[in-house]
Amino acid sequence: MKTTLAVRYVYPLFAAVFLILCNGSAKQVPKPTEVFGRIQLVSHFPDVKVKVVDNFPDLKVKRVNAFADATGEWQIVDNFPDFKVQVVETFPDFTIQWVDNFPGVR
Repeated sequence: MKTTLAVRYVYPLFAAVFLILCNGSAKQVPKPTEVFGRIQLVSHFPDVKVKVVDNFPDLKVKRVNAFADATGEWQIVDNFPDFKVQVVETFPDFTIQWVDNFPGVR
C-alpha cells in the first residue's frame, strides 16, 4: 500500500512541533511555600490568587517591614515585587491566614 509523503513525514512533524509548543504554555502556579519576599497586592493580572481565612490555612503569613526571606514572610510593596497577589473570595490557588508569630506552612 502506498503512503503519501504528507502522511509519512509532514503530519508527524506537525504533531511533534505542536506537542513541543504546547508543553510549556500552561500557567504554572507557585506552591504556597514558594511565595515569599516582596509581594504586591493587585486587582488584575496576579501571579497567585489567595483567599484569607481564619482557620486551617495552606500558609500562615506574617507581614514584615524588611528581609522577607523565609516561607510565610511577606513584605508588602508597591514597586518591583517578587510576586503579584490578588485576594479573592472564590477559586483561590491557596488560602492564607495573617499571623503575628510562627509564619509558614501549617
